[in-house]
Amino acid sequence: MEAGAEATPVEFPAGFLWGVATAAFQVEGSTTADGRSPSIWDTFCARPGAVKNGDTGDPAADHYRRMPDDVALMRELGVGAYRFSLAWPRVRPDGGEVNPAGLDFYERLVDTLLAEGITPWPTLYHWDLPHALEERGGWTNRDTAYRFADYTAAVLDRLGDRVSTWTTLNEPWCSAFLGYGSGRHAPGRTEPRAAVAAAHHLLLAHGLGAEVVRSTAAENRVGITLNLFPVSPADPDSAEDREVARRVDGVQNRLFLDSVLRGRYPDDVLADLEPFGLRDVVLTGDEAVIGGTDFLGVNYYRDHYVSAVPNGKSGPASEWVGAEHVSFPKRGLPQTDSGWDVNAEPLTGLLLTLHTDYPRVPLYITENGVAYADVVDEDGRIDDTDRIAFVEQHLRAAHRAVEQGVDLRGYFYWSLLDNFEWAEGYAKRFGLVHVDYGTQRRTPKASAAWYSRVMADNGLAGRG
Repeated sequence: MEAGAEATPVEFPAGFLWGVATAAFQVEGSTTADGRSPSIWDTFCARPGAVKNGDTGDPAADHYRRMPDDVALMRELGVGAYRFSLAWPRVRPDGGEVNPAGLDFYERLVDTLLAEGITPWPTLYHWDLPHALEERGGWTNRDTAYRFADYTAAVLDRLGDRVSTWTTLNEPWCSAFLGYGSGRHAPGRTEPRAAVAAAHHLLLAHGLGAEVVRSTAAENRVGITLNLFPVSPADPDSAEDREVARRVDGVQNRLFLDSVLRGRYPDDVLADLEPFGLRDVVLTGDEAVIGGTDFLGVNYYRDHYVSAVPNGKSGPASEWVGAEHVSFPKRGLPQTDSGWDVNAEPLTGLLLTLHTDYPRVPLYITENGVAYADVVDEDGRIDDTDRIAFVEQHLRAAHRAVEQGVDLRGYFYWSLLDNFEWAEGYAKRFGLVHVDYGTQRRTPKASAAWYSRVMADNGLAGRG
C-alpha cells in the first residue's frame, strides 16, 4: 500500500491537540550566547568519538536566532501547539543565579507563539544539565533535584502568567541509563549504580518541580514525558526470554510509570535493582513526592523484541541494568534510517495498557516520528512518502485505542526541523522541514504539507 492510500477516514475527538516538537540543545545553537554556560552535552560533544562525525550543538538549526521565522512556519502549517524545551544552562548558568537574558529568549518565544494562536507546551528538562552541576555529581547527587526545583521556580516566575501546561522531564530513562549506564549519551559514564541513583533523583526532581508548578497557579497542569516501549520475548515458550522481557519492561517502563502514577516503585524492580543501590537512595517520603501527574506524555518510536541469548553487543557497559545480557533479534521488519523496526501495532496495545493499568490519567503522544535518508530532488523538493506512511500507520494505531475508550488528547510529531540527533549528530533527519545546515535554509518536505492537512482535518480524510 502506498503512503496515504488507506481509504478509511479517521477522525480524532473534538479539541484534539495537534503539534510539533523540538528540544533546546537539538535546535537552538548559539551555545555561548547571552550568558549560557556549558551543558553536559557541550562537554560530551567535545570528547573524541562520542558523537558521530565530531558534530556539536552549534549551529544545530539556529533556532535561537531564527525563532520568529520558525514560528511563522508553524503558523503556515496550522500547528496547534509547539512542544519545546528550555535550556537550563541559559536560565541558571552553572546551576547558579538566574540569567535574565536567557529567560528573555523564552519570553519572546512564548509571546510570539501566543500572538500566532499556537499553544506553548514547554518542557523544563530535555537532557541539557549544566556541566557545573555534573562536576558536583550530576543526577547521582540528590541535591541536583533541589536545584531543578529552583530552576523551575525561576522559569515559572517569568512565564507562569502566560503558560499553564508544563512538562517536568523528557525521557528520564535516557538521562539515567544512557547517560550513566551505557555512556552512549552525556555525561558518558558507565556506572550501573550511578544510573540507578540518577533515575531516582530525576524522578524526585519531577516531584519537586511539579510542586513548584502547582503552587504557582491553581489552573496549572504539570506532567512528565516517558519513552515507553512495549516489550515482548522473542520466544514466548522460553522462561529465560520471558524473564529478560520482565526485567527490561521493569527498568524501561514500570520503574517510571509506577513511581509517578502509583506513588511507589514496583516490588520486582526494587528487587532487580537492589544490588545496584536503589533502596539506598530512596529516602522516606520520596515516593510520595514523586507520585502524581496531571497528564502523561508518551514518546513512542518502536517496541522491544528481546532475547536472553547474548550477542556480541550485549553485556556491560549496558543501559539495561539488571539485564545486561539482553539482545534484540531481528524480525525482518522494515527499518528506519536509525535501524529501528517499523511496528505501529504495539502502540495501540501500549495506550490500552496505560488506560487499563493507570486509569484516569489523560495521555498525549508527545513524540512520534522517523528518520529516513531524505533525498532533495533537482527541483529542491523532498518527497518523503516513507515518512508519511510511517506517521499514518501510527496515527491509525493511536486512533484504534481511542475507539476503545483511551483518553488520548493530543499528538506531537517529532520533529518540526531536522536537528542535532544526540550521539548521531546531524546524520539522522527526523524533520517535517529540511534544514540545510550550511545555509540554514528551511524547506518543508512533502510530509509537512500532508501533516498540515491532517491537523486541519483533525484526522485522516481517507483516500482511494
